[in-house]
Amino acid sequence: MYKHKLYLFGFISAAVLIIALAGVAVSAQITKENLRQSVTAQTLLSEHQMLSSISYRLFKQLTDELIFGRNANQALVRNKRQMIEESLRVIRDLEVQQREELGPDVTQGSVEDTDELEALIGEIITEFNEVIALNDQTPLSQQERLQQLLEYTIDNKFREAINAAVSRQSRMVSATNARIEALNSAIVWFSVILCLLVGPFIVFGCVWLFNQLYQPLTVIQGGTQVIASGNYNFRLPENLDREFDSLVQSLNQMAQQLAEHAQQQDTMRTQLQYEVDQRTSELTEANKQLTLLDARRKQFIADISHELRTPLTIIRGEAQVTLRQNNPVIDDYRGALQTVLDQVVSLSLLVDDLLLLARAEINQLRLYPDTIRVDALIENQLDHWQRKFPQREFQFTRPEAETRIYADEQRLQQILTVLLDNATRYSPADTPVDVTLTEKDKWVELRVRDYGEGISPSDVQYIFERFVRFRPRTEGSGLGLSIARVLVEAHHGDIQVESELGRGSVFIVKLPQEVVG
Repeated sequence: MYKHKLYLFGFISAAVLIIALAGVAVSAQITKENLRQSVTAQTLLSEHQMLSSISYRLFKQLTDELIFGRNANQALVRNKRQMIEESLRVIRDLEVQQREELGPDVTQGSVEDTDELEALIGEIITEFNEVIALNDQTPLSQQERLQQLLEYTIDNKFREAINAAVSRQSRMVSATNARIEALNSAIVWFSVILCLLVGPFIVFGCVWLFNQLYQPLTVIQGGTQVIASGNYNFRLPENLDREFDSLVQSLNQMAQQLAEHAQQQDTMRTQLQYEVDQRTSELTEANKQLTLLDARRKQFIADISHELRTPLTIIRGEAQVTLRQNNPVIDDYRGALQTVLDQVVSLSLLVDDLLLLARAEINQLRLYPDTIRVDALIENQLDHWQRKFPQREFQFTRPEAETRIYADEQRLQQILTVLLDNATRYSPADTPVDVTLTEKDKWVELRVRDYGEGISPSDVQYIFERFVRFRPRTEGSGLGLSIARVLVEAHHGDIQVESELGRGSVFIVKLPQEVVG
């Protein structure tokens, strides 16, 4: 129903608007034509007036030739004749255009009079030339032919012809202006009448539409305010006009969904409270872990201070003892320097470890990878450790084929050294160390297993942290496994540990065989 009323109102409004626009377009076109005709008439009037002026000046110059001689003003005469010809051409073109626009009845005689005027001017000029050519010595006032030319032909005949043309064009200008005025008056009256007719229609239509729309909108507005206040059980009536059925149904569905959401909100609030309590418990536990980690870091600082103090104390003591001797021999100096060298080497290794970790932390750790045989590298390392610990058995299990990998050989040796050092340090001297190398899906897996005391489950998660040592009296700085993890990750690999108290530990290193972008 609303749609039909709106369509009707829109159709009538569009029809009235089209009529108004059509009237404006027609009026504009007619006004444009009248203005063009007025411009043409004004131009013709100006051209006739200019033709009259030029012609009289030409006649004066020709008269001067009679008085002062044949050669007087010849250039000016030729110039005026050219101007007359140009003016006549413009007048003839404009009159032809005017006749095409207004018709022969309105412009009757205009083109023919111009032809007669051109012929008359030519006749006058010819007559002047003939009088001049006679070279009559009789006084000018007594020459009958000249008097006939000046008094009858020019003063009467030419003047009447040019005045008739000017008068005709003046009437044309006045008639065109009158038409324009009449059209303007018609447009004004048309606009006034259109406003008087359309104005009440628009006002009546707006009032009608407002009354038709106001009542259901008021109902809908009141219902939405009730729902917005929190009464989600309220429902809008569905007996309004059918155009509002969809809106009312949507609002009722929204109220139902809001009621469901409110219920869900209560449930979620309870769930959220539970999760907050759980997260709080987790954060409390995390805070305990951080406190424990901080304590371990403080312990490491104390340990690293001790590590630094011990070699420095030895170096200083060796130097002082040697310097206090009255007659030291070369062997005394050599022994002191050897002790100092050993301690400096130990300090250098510690500093290198700290520097490597620092570079890794700021992403400045550089690798120099190349294709190497990892099985051969492990065999060489195990031979070295076997010579170093002859009482311990190092067992190596490897694939039958050669195993190659794209990696930094020096860093790979460093990883293997850390794992073997840990295995020998934290297991009895009479227990073996098993090393296993396998290939799978373009990955190489290296396992280093010892049969020592193992690591407690609570400490496993911290085994790769920096500065961690679970035995305070154990030698070392606690940086080895941290360095191993940094080097493995730099090769885009992974390192893990599996351990059980009383049964030893196994460290698992996985490295890609090919280059990782």
